[in-house]
Amino acid sequence: MTTKQNTAKKHIVTSFHNLSAELQEAVREKYPLGFTDAMMRVDKPNGDFFYAVPFDTDEVAYLVKIDVKIDNGATEEDDKDYYDDEIKGADELQGAGDDDGDSVEQSDDDVDI
Repeated sequence: MTTKQNTAKKHIVTSFHNLSAELQEAVREKYPLGFTDAMMRVDKPNGDFFYAVPFDTDEVAYLVKIDVKIDNGATEEDDKDYYDDEIKGADELQGAGDDDGDSVEQSDDDVDI
């Protein structure tokens, strides 16, 4: 009588930085173009979440946490500068060509064909 061996892999969730150097290199080799396309969001019961990529060895099925910087958009201070309607220096530029009186501006409408 043969005995059934436990063939189920151990499942481990760990940070990329906690992997050995050899496993980190193996993960990089599996994802040579980066993690973006393989990354999945994992929601925790407390409402937090993290991003991870799957990585399997013969013995272990890893879910490797990847540090992700999430851009929450511009801060309120950035918005204030970006949406400022007054363009600094516009008054100086507007009068720059009128100083000598010899400058001639030609619009597209004035071009002879």
